[in-house]
Amino acid sequence: MTQRERLVFLTKHLIGESDRYNMIEIPSSEKELFMLYRSLVNLRMPNTIDEEYLRVEDEYLKNLIEENGITKVEDLTESEPDIFLWQGDITTLRCDAIVNAANSQMLGCFVPCHNCIDNCIHTFSGIRLRIKCAEIMKKQGHEEPTGSAKITSAYNLPCKYILHTVGPIVNGELTENNCIKLESCYRSCLELAEKHEIKSIAFCCISTGVFGFPQKEAAEIAVKAVRRYKSETKSNIKVIFNVFKNKDKIIYENILG
Repeated sequence: MTQRERLVFLTKHLIGESDRYNMIEIPSSEKELFMLYRSLVNLRMPNTIDEEYLRVEDEYLKNLIEENGITKVEDLTESEPDIFLWQGDITTLRCDAIVNAANSQMLGCFVPCHNCIDNCIHTFSGIRLRIKCAEIMKKQGHEEPTGSAKITSAYNLPCKYILHTVGPIVNGELTENNCIKLESCYRSCLELAEKHEIKSIAFCCISTGVFGFPQKEAAEIAVKAVRRYKSETKSNIKVIFNVFKNKDKIIYENILG
């Protein structure tokens, strides 16, 4: 199969899962076709699916990510010993683990083609990620507390694992509790990573998007939490602060090194 043939197969399969999609036609444009596929993936509930779909999805997503270009942690430059700053798409980073800024349901973003990191990670990892997260949450029996973390396979991403953490939501003025909870996100992820013998971990800018945490204060807490953890535990884990926006890159550059 070509990449387009794989994408058509996946999209048709997802359309066929629900009668409400009966009137949807396959777009001729590659971009529109991918947007339709992504929307269907984002909307899909964590139900089981047949092995043929998963096989084709694996082939499609792995090839797509490879085409987008993969960055290896070995190619990054240190800002401080074992601490790195990297601007780019976290779904294309090859390290041991990346961190997902999840919501308390831990099922990913259900908004079609939303540009949040939760949506991107679930889209490019594949639908097994939502299925696995649903299994974890069903077993847990309650929503994920703010400041804690869970671990899953990364499935089709270049990394090995995804650490899912729920950051604090800031409504109005920033509080001390917001800051304590955000620091707990970083600490929880680092402790969970070490427990699973993870040697390198990439943090996104937790809580600074729709969760409303001020970017500068969030970056200061992130760096402080990592420095403190490494100092207290003598850990050699490599930590990558991943940023996407230029503003965040400048903020971290002013804090690190």
